[in-house]
Amino acid sequence: MKRQTKYSISRGKHSTKDEEKDEVLNAVFASVFNTKISCPPGTQASELVDRAEAQNEAPIIQGEMVSNLLHHLDTHKSMGPGGIHPRVLRELAEVLTKPLSIIYQQSRITGGVPVDWRLANTMPVYKRGRKEDLENYRPVGLISVPGKVMEQTILSAIKWHIQDNWVIRQHT
Repeated sequence: MKRQTKYSISRGKHSTKDEEKDEVLNAVFASVFNTKISCPPGTQASELVDRAEAQNEAPIIQGEMVSNLLHHLDTHKSMGPGGIHPRVLRELAEVLTKPLSIIYQQSRITGGVPVDWRLANTMPVYKRGRKEDLENYRPVGLISVPGKVMEQTILSAIKWHIQDNWVIRQHT
């Protein structure tokens, strides 16, 4: 019979019940959640996209980039809340490249992301200290695999754009 671990749920109070542990983890994660606004007040993502397009600077998401990312997905990673395993996307890369490229480009143009790709499964990952102390865990959000591919596509497009347009110059 496996021994149940007692978790510290508050100072001096311990529990082995999953519900109590979940409530404490939720409270700890909520206390460290960052609510700072990443855009200046009054600025919406679509406004930033409009400004970039007006300056003819918005990078284009290319199918070749999406295909390359799909072909190199790590099949040992988690599938996230969408329930689509990376192996499925990797093996269907040829079929999925065009539709995903269209979705990614549309997201770039509108500044929006499909609702399902905004969902995440939050998992506690041990940091340091006593494993029984739930405050020694950090939250890690597992997002859907197509969402991860979109993040990498956008990152690659931004890197390409910065290099191609000499946005950051060394020794200016």
